[in-house]
Amino acid sequence: MNRDLLYDKKTGWDRLDDIGRQRMEELAGDYRRFLDRGKTERDAVSALVEMAERKGFRPFARGMEVKPGDRYYQVNRHKAVTLMVIGQRSLAEGISLTGAHLDAPRVDIRTVPLYEDSEMAFFKTHYYGGIKKYQWTTIPLELRGVVYTCDKEGNTGKVDVHIGQDPADPVFVITDLLPHLAGEQMRKTMMAGIPGESLNILIGSEPDLTMKKEDGDRVKMQILQWLNRTYGIREEDFLSAELCAVPAFNAREVGFDRSLIGSYGHDDRVCAFSAAQALLDLEQTPDKTAMCLLVDREEVGSDGVTGMQSQQFDTLIADLCRAQQVLPQQCLENSTCLSADVANAYDPNYPDVSDTRNDARLNCGLVITRHTGVRGKSDSSEASAELMARVRSLFARVGVVWQTGELGKVDQGGGGTIAKYVANRNVDTVDAGVPVLSMHAPFEVVSKLDLYMAYLGFLAFYNQ
Repeated sequence: MNRDLLYDKKTGWDRLDDIGRQRMEELAGDYRRFLDRGKTERDAVSALVEMAERKGFRPFARGMEVKPGDRYYQVNRHKAVTLMVIGQRSLAEGISLTGAHLDAPRVDIRTVPLYEDSEMAFFKTHYYGGIKKYQWTTIPLELRGVVYTCDKEGNTGKVDVHIGQDPADPVFVITDLLPHLAGEQMRKTMMAGIPGESLNILIGSEPDLTMKKEDGDRVKMQILQWLNRTYGIREEDFLSAELCAVPAFNAREVGFDRSLIGSYGHDDRVCAFSAAQALLDLEQTPDKTAMCLLVDREEVGSDGVTGMQSQQFDTLIADLCRAQQVLPQQCLENSTCLSADVANAYDPNYPDVSDTRNDARLNCGLVITRHTGVRGKSDSSEASAELMARVRSLFARVGVVWQTGELGKVDQGGGGTIAKYVANRNVDTVDAGVPVLSMHAPFEVVSKLDLYMAYLGFLAFYNQ
């Protein structure tokens, strides 16, 4: 029997030699450190800019000269960043673009958040992105973000907030009912068991003993005094703050064999990191300009000034093309994009929602997803047969382990990526990413091998 006639997903472990394993482990270590630092899009951008500058990248501004070999980055409002290496060919022949997102599901602090109830202080919240709310109760949380203070004269100042990651820091928590009293709660659906209005974060319980009990809000006042002493923050300063709660645990190796990485934020920082690191590691000037576009807001529809639907990307392309006297539309129509977003990995604990023939599997490499979407492929772009053939040919030539994937059974659910927004700009686009277990949970799981193959795939794509 000719086994070459058959197709099946095969593990990539037997494709790794000792050098490959060593490089995989080094990449995984760098990635874990990136995850620990970049738990918000602001922190991720800051880390990526430092990585880029160490590799000789410099800020790009309108009117700058653009010539082969130049390495630039451009930050969009602290929450998105684009990395680029100018290629040998004219921009009229297009660019090799990867696009990923830096935001992840989390719990945001509301505009007027601080209140006291039953001599306990809390923050009111609003969850961001698609979460299972019950997963965010009873886990340690850290507070990250930025606060802009403003005094009576209108003078402003910036305060960076990171509380909870250092072992010496306090952490915060969203409480839940004890099983003894949760009979009614547990009869509800998982979606209804924890209402969004109940995701209130416990932040303190010690009262200000200089106040009389009848004055009320003694715990709230104690918290405000601590914030003012430590950060110079008044309650009104929450009006100009971006604060969120994220899991207060670091990325860890998973399994006796340490073959997996567990962490908050794999979706989509595993693709953002691998795509960015591959571009930073380009040793020679690529044929076409290589660009890594890392945006915000994907988890809530890609709207806003830092999302993929923003005109920022179009403006950047126009600025680059103007420097070479090229039409931006000509550049885009000759470009190709790997929309770097994660795929769901088949989980044998939950087989009923999956199509075992088509869903991605851990350790089978980079996942190419021809289409995402819901209800008959709605809300997605679909890669053409020609583009799929080009991807197959490229990865076959360089030995990248890869597989195809879809988002579960038809009509089971669905989802999308930034692919359609790139494709709407007349760019040939296909989704490419890393398979993830427990996606959107506070602690997701990926394979080191899949991370490494994503890195190699993006590197080959830039160098094609």
